[in-house]
Amino acid sequence: MNKYVLMVSLVALLAACGEKSEQAAVPADAPKTAQQVAAPAAASAQGNDKAALVEQAKGAVQALGGTLKGELEAAMKAGGPVEAMNICHTKAPEIAKAVSAEKGMEISRVSLKNRNPEMGAANEWQVAVLNDFEAKKAAGEDPATMAYAEVVDKEFRFMKAIPTGAVCLKCHGTDLSPEVTEKLTELYPQDKATGYKEGDLRGAFVVVKQLTQ
Repeated sequence: MNKYVLMVSLVALLAACGEKSEQAAVPADAPKTAQQVAAPAAASAQGNDKAALVEQAKGAVQALGGTLKGELEAAMKAGGPVEAMNICHTKAPEIAKAVSAEKGMEISRVSLKNRNPEMGAANEWQVAVLNDFEAKKAAGEDPATMAYAEVVDKEFRFMKAIPTGAVCLKCHGTDLSPEVTEKLTELYPQDKATGYKEGDLRGAFVVVKQLTQ
């Protein structure tokens, strides 16, 4: 009888110890690990970094767009659309390089109907964004408000839509002068960037930055 009582007591004791061990293994109010604590902070920092990069990209777009606009307006006054095309052909690439170096970001312009096959052709992800812009325009959205920003494989990508303005039609519209047509044939024999109407999506500024972290 005493042996039986002793065995029952031992079983009860072992069961109690087992419950305590399991409870200790997964405490209800266990402190979070450093990784668990760092994850939300890292996500927040990434969001803040992306927001800062977007602002930098917007600054680069404004710098390139503003400089090009000034050069083209001066050229239009000096020699009309033909002179403006000369500026686009010779100075636009140099201005883009200068702005890229100044801002620490690679900035360019692309289009689904590019004028310069060596510089204006969109790659795969840029084509996808341009098609998305076109779909939004078809749904009634103003191209002037369209932008895209994402980080993919440590690469920051930004695109800002370029709407077709009235002055753009001198070189990109449907009713081109003989002088403009001749100059286009000379400078851009593979040109596809005509036939636009005011308000059409002509392309987009592209800003890319490689991220180290």
